[in-house]
Amino acid sequence: MFDFWAPSISDKAWVKDLIFSAGREGCEYTFGNIFCWSEVYGSEITRYGDFFFSKSGSGIYCFPAGSGDLKTCLNEMRRDAEQRGNPFRMFGLTERDKERLEELFPGSFTLKEDRNLFDYIYRTSDLSELAGKKYHAKRNHIAAFLKDTQWIYEEIGEQNISECLVMNELWAIKNSNKDPKGIAREQIALKRALKNFAELEMKGALIRTESGVVGFTVGEAASGNMFCTHFEKAFSDVRGAYPVINREFAANTISGFTFVNRENDEGDEGLRKAKLSYHPDKLLIKYTAEYND
Repeated sequence: MFDFWAPSISDKAWVKDLIFSAGREGCEYTFGNIFCWSEVYGSEITRYGDFFFSKSGSGIYCFPAGSGDLKTCLNEMRRDAEQRGNPFRMFGLTERDKERLEELFPGSFTLKEDRNLFDYIYRTSDLSELAGKKYHAKRNHIAAFLKDTQWIYEEIGEQNISECLVMNELWAIKNSNKDPKGIAREQIALKRALKNFAELEMKGALIRTESGVVGFTVGEAASGNMFCTHFEKAFSDVRGAYPVINREFAANTISGFTFVNRENDEGDEGLRKAKLSYHPDKLLIKYTAEYND
């Protein structure tokens, strides 16, 4: 049986080394994401040789990231599940992972496409330039914001994190009636991100108006050329706040990254519509896999 433990900041270096070397694109493979949501999902992590993987409190494993004998690694994961009295299930598999699994274990797994977990991956230049007819509505919202508002763009740091925490509390109060359970869970993860911002090597920025902070965004590098945006909050009654923080962050703080992964929509129709409205360069297809015991 594997020795799993709750992730801590001290795990960041080795986890990031294995994930970066594996070239994973999914949001499940960023240390900050794993750390911040671990309290919500009961996630634990472990290492097997040069493979990293995690396990949720419900007993489902993330497909391993790393290098080495993948077949042996997966067999050991299956034994671990059996010893815990659980079915062997995995999430986060890409098309390539699906192919490898079928090559190594033909007919042994049932794989299901999970649309709710598809990641939305954009070109950073598309988000910063918003060029062409398809972004006409975004530009209109931004123009309205710029016309009516005195504003400042600031990168997040020790000097203004407390303001983001306050704005986040106000946002949660205003929106809690929409999805009380989901927002409460997200608040746990987001507060963890802000309170461990420097240690997690997060990047973020905020938009400030005369009334205070009206929007902010936070994420981390997923690889050398991809950034992963974990959280983005803005007051919906401030027209243009969301597209402005999105555009300015892409044009300034993360302009050195070719791609931005803005994560999945978890089946929320409103969120799906919003993410599609930015016209992703790629939808990262993901599968779940269950061993046919």
